[in-house]
Amino acid sequence: MNETRPLAVVTGASSGIGFELAKQFAEHGFDLVLTAEDGELHLAADEVRASGAGVGIQTVQADLATQGGVEQLYRVVSATGRPVAAAALNAGVGQGGAFVETDLADELRIIDLNITSTVQLAKRLLPDMVARGEGRLLFTSSIASTVPGSYQAVYNASKSFIQSFAQALQNELKDTGVTITSLMPGPTDTEFFHRAGMEDTKVGRRPKDDPELVARQGFEALMAGRKKLVAGSARTKVQGLASRVLPDSVKAVAHRRTAEPGSRTSDAGR
Repeated sequence: MNETRPLAVVTGASSGIGFELAKQFAEHGFDLVLTAEDGELHLAADEVRASGAGVGIQTVQADLATQGGVEQLYRVVSATGRPVAAAALNAGVGQGGAFVETDLADELRIIDLNITSTVQLAKRLLPDMVARGEGRLLFTSSIASTVPGSYQAVYNASKSFIQSFAQALQNELKDTGVTITSLMPGPTDTEFFHRAGMEDTKVGRRPKDDPELVARQGFEALMAGRKKLVAGSARTKVQGLASRVLPDSVKAVAHRRTAEPGSRTSDAGR
């Protein structure tokens, strides 16, 4: 690593939006600390290195759904002895299905990874940024944060937490020189729907946004200090606008039609 370059931290960096965010940082001259739970992280880091001339990268394979995993990451970040100029708190997981039928352990893991780890890592990173009077923090929220998530009840609720958390921090830190950006993608072409067991749903089947486009728009919003961005295609941006005006009851019905198990090949939920 070169101490003349800014340092960024990206979680969930082995694939999808996190991987593409890491590439954006590398292309713009940031050294990186990348983390993910799976072994694909190291292959992803090699690709990220290739996208940024001479950037330094450290990898931390850790389960951020545990407090120990978050502290493991933070120890590595602290050991660099360098200030964190930017961080993308992107790690997350979902689970489809009826709440009364899904496994409790899967739902609690959503809370542990999407909410608890995000709060814990923000608690570690933000005080130093505030003390320096500069820094940028990106939360990967979702359009799902604005929609009651029938058949994704805990996932959507976790993103609602992140959205509210980000907006509260924006207000608290408005005079500190630290910016908080909420990235709100719609359905994106990542491993999310496979891992969430949602390949038999309408939303699992439908065309999805390119994660590179989402990440590029998110990076640009972060660098510009924007508060939030509905990212992705024009279709997704229209969904974001519609979500502002539709009643929650209507949004819950619409979500059910696309996320109910079996909806991919039937009219279930209508």
